[in-house]
Amino acid sequence: MAKLYNYDVMFDDTSIDVSKEVALVWSIANSLRGAYTSDKYKEVIIPMVIIRRFECALAETKQAVVDKFKGNPKLPAALLEKVSGYPFYNTSEFTLARLLNDSDNIAENFVSYIEGFSANVQTILANLEFKKQIEKMDKNNRLYGVVKKFSEIDFDPKSIDGMKMGYIFEDLIRRFSENAEAGDHYTPREVIRLLVNILLAEGCDDLLTEEGKIATVLDAACGSGGMLSTTHDFLARKNPFIDVRLFGQEINPESYAICMADMLIKGEDARNIKGGDAANTLKTDCFPDQRVRLCIMNPPFGTPWGGKDAPDGQEKAVRDENKKGGRFEHGLPASGDAQLLFMQHAINKLNDKGRAAIISNGSPLFSGSTTSGESQIRRWMLEEDLIEAIIALPSQLFYNTDIGIYAFILSKNKRPDRRGKVQLINAVNMWKPLRKSLGKKRREIDRDSMTRITELYANFEETPESKIFSNGEFMYREYAVWQPLQRRAVLDQESVDRLRTSAYFTSNSSVFNEADFAELEEMNPRSSADEKKYQKYVAGKKFVADVLTILEANLSDKVYMDYAAFEKHLKSLLEDVDGYSASRLTSIAMILSVMDKTAVVQRNRQGEIIVDPTTKDTEIIKLTKDPKEYFGEEVYPHVPDAIWRYEYDPSKKESATNKEKQGAEFPFTRFFYEYKAPEAADDLLAQFMELEKSLTTKIAQL
Repeated sequence: MAKLYNYDVMFDDTSIDVSKEVALVWSIANSLRGAYTSDKYKEVIIPMVIIRRFECALAETKQAVVDKFKGNPKLPAALLEKVSGYPFYNTSEFTLARLLNDSDNIAENFVSYIEGFSANVQTILANLEFKKQIEKMDKNNRLYGVVKKFSEIDFDPKSIDGMKMGYIFEDLIRRFSENAEAGDHYTPREVIRLLVNILLAEGCDDLLTEEGKIATVLDAACGSGGMLSTTHDFLARKNPFIDVRLFGQEINPESYAICMADMLIKGEDARNIKGGDAANTLKTDCFPDQRVRLCIMNPPFGTPWGGKDAPDGQEKAVRDENKKGGRFEHGLPASGDAQLLFMQHAINKLNDKGRAAIISNGSPLFSGSTTSGESQIRRWMLEEDLIEAIIALPSQLFYNTDIGIYAFILSKNKRPDRRGKVQLINAVNMWKPLRKSLGKKRREIDRDSMTRITELYANFEETPESKIFSNGEFMYREYAVWQPLQRRAVLDQESVDRLRTSAYFTSNSSVFNEADFAELEEMNPRSSADEKKYQKYVAGKKFVADVLTILEANLSDKVYMDYAAFEKHLKSLLEDVDGYSASRLTSIAMILSVMDKTAVVQRNRQGEIIVDPTTKDTEIIKLTKDPKEYFGEEVYPHVPDAIWRYEYDPSKKESATNKEKQGAEFPFTRFFYEYKAPEAADDLLAQFMELEKSLTTKIAQL
C-alpha cells in the first residue's frame, strides 16, 4: 500500500529491556505458592513493587524527611513533599531492610512503616487491602522472605528511570491480568498502541512538533491506567518538549490504586486521577470545567446503568443529566448497557480540536429500534458529523472475551475530505496467533497489522478493507406499510371457538385476563386498587360469557365477503350487551374474520381505502433513497396494493403515537459481505458417490 500520510507508526520501545527485573519479581511471586493460588499472587506483588519503588526513590532524602517530621509532626504535607523531592514521602524510621532486624515483630512494624507514607500512597495501599496480606503472609511464614527479597531489588530511579519502571510495572500488571477475571480491567497492550497511533495519525501535528504545547488526555474508565500511560509515552517520545496532562476516572478501587501507583512510579502527575464511587463516571463528571484534546477509553461492555443491578443513585443521576440537557442529553440507551453513555461523555469532554478512540462491542452499532435511545444517539453523532471511522478488530484479542470488538474514532475537527463521511475498516483478519493462549486471548495485532490498519485509516481510500460512505448512508426512516381491509367472515362454530381462546378474551387487561383474575380471586383481603381491578375483571368475565352465548345462539353458514356488512350484523347482535363499545366490536369482528384478497375493499366516506391493522409492517429506508423508488423496487412487486406512509406529523405535538421515526445504525458486516456461490449440484453428487464407493470398499475389506 502506498503511504499517503506523514505519520510514523510507533511501537514499544524495544531498546528498553525489562526481562531481567520482571523475571526477578516473578521468582518472588513463585515463593508464595502454597499460601496463595497463582491468580492471587498480585495481591502481594503489586503492592510490594509499589512500596519498593517509592522506598528507592525516597532513599536519599529519607532521613531529612524523618528529621523534619520529628521536629514538627504537624508540618503540612506540601513541605514534606518539598523535602522528599517527590509528590509523596515516608516519615517512618523503618525501611524494608530495617524490618528484617526484628523478625518477631515484622508484621506489626511493617504496618507502622506503611502508615508512615504520605496520604496518597496510603490510599493506594488501602485500596489494595495490603494490610490483610501482611497478616496472611505472616501467618503462613512468607512475610520475612518476601520482605528480604524485595529489599534487595534495585528500583532506584538513578538506575531505572520512570520509563523503564513503567514498563516493568506494566508488564507485571499484564501478566496478572491474563485470566478472565482480572482481564475485566485490562486492555491488551497492542490494542492500546493501535488506538494511540490512530489518534495521533491525524489532527495532532501541533502536538507532535511544537514546543510548549499542552496535551490534555482523558480516560473516563481508566482501569489500571494503560491507555493514559501509553498516550503519554507516545506523545513524549514524539515530542520531548510537550506538556502531557492526564485525567482519569475509575470506579474499581483496586484498578484505581494500580493506576495511581503507575502514575507516581513514572513521575507523572496523578492529581487528576480520581477513584472510587465518587469517580463513577455515570454519576459524576470529576472535571466539569475541563475539556480535553484526546480521549481514549475502553468502557465496560453490557454494564447496567439503571435497574436493580446498577449502583445506588446511578440511574437517577443519569436520568437527571439527560433531562437537564447535560452529558447524556442526546438519548438514553437500554438500561442494561452503558456503552453509549460513556461515548456521549467522551464527546462532551472534547474541545473544539478534540479526538477520541472508544472501544465497544457490537451493541452500540445497531442495537435498539428506530426511536430507541441507542438509535437516536447514533443519529445525533452522524448529524453532528462526529464519527471519522469505525474499525472492526479481530476477535479473540481480549483476555476475558472472544467476541468481536470495534473501535469508534471520533473527532470534533475532521479534516476537509472526511467531512460528511464515515470510514469503515474491516481489520478482522489482521492478526497473528499467539504461541500460547492467555485466557480467551489467542491472537494479537502484530506490528505489520498495526501499521496496515493505521495506513488504511490515515490514507482514507477505498480498498477491499476500507469503505467510505456519506453519513446519510447510515441514517434511515421507518415507514409503516399496510394492505387494504379485505376480510371474509362466517359466524360458525370454528370462528366462535377462535374468539373464545383468543388473547383478546383470555389475557387482555382491558377486557379479561384469566391468570390475573385467578390470582386476585385468591387474595384475601384485597387492597383498594386490587379490588377495583378485580371488579373490572368480574364485569369483563360476564361480558365475554354474554358475547359467546349470543354468538353461539346465532351460528350460521352465511359467508360475508363485505366486512362492513359483517360488522353491522355483529352490532345488531351485541350492542345491548353490558360493556359493549365500538372498539370492542371492531376487535371481535377482526378475530371472527380472515383476510381474503377477493373480498370487498373497504373505504371510508371520503372514498379512501381503509387499511387492515392486522397487516401492519414496517420498511426501513435510508435517507439517501427516495421512498417512492424504494417501494416501487422492493415492495410493490410482492404486494401490489400496499399502502405506506410516514407516521409523523411535525405540525402536531410529539407523543407516543406521533414520534419522528428516524434513526441510525451501522450494519457493519453487510458492507463487507462477499457472496460465495454454492458448489454445483453435480460436483456435490460426484463427491457423495466417491465417498459411498470408498465406504463400500472398506466395508467389503472387513
